Amino acid sequence: MANFVVDTDGIKRYLVNITVNGTKYTKMIKANSLLVNFLREDLDLTGTKRACEQGDCGACTVLLDGKPVNSCMVLTLSVDGREVTTVEGLAANAKLDILQEKFMEHSAPQCGFCAPGILMSAKALLMKNPHPTEHEVREAIAGNLCRCTGYVHYVEAILDAAASQ
Repeated sequence: MANFVVDTDGIKRYLVNITVNGTKYTKMIKANSLLVNFLREDLDLTGTKRACEQGDCGACTVLLDGKPVNSCMVLTLSVDGREVTTVEGLAANAKLDILQEKFMEHSAPQCGFCAPGILMSAKALLMKNPHPTEHEVREAIAGNLCRCTGYVHYVEAILDAAASQ
């Protein structure tokens, strides 16, 4: 459990150590701080979208120790000592991740709001299963709602990324 201090405003704050996209951060947070807000407000990583705030849409999906989670449902305090990967962490050395490249090649996103969450769900799938079937891809992104597409281009892009690995 993280150490706490009582701030001058009388609010108890906790010291957390979190690795985000390979960088270690030590921050003071309130006990009720949600991971999505921590990422967006404290670390300025705005690729993780804040949408339904109820864990229903998947726009806020990040990888927590390599597994996809809805960051709007995770208390930052529970992430102390753990590793988070956001959509900003997919690219390495100024080179897009294969999934990002394939999403662009297949024109998968339309408005793009859901794309970061779908990318993170797809990344988790390919880390666990490098050569998924179409059914497995559809299952992996089922928690990510997209109002603009029928998911066809997303599925094609993910399968193409898997074939390109």
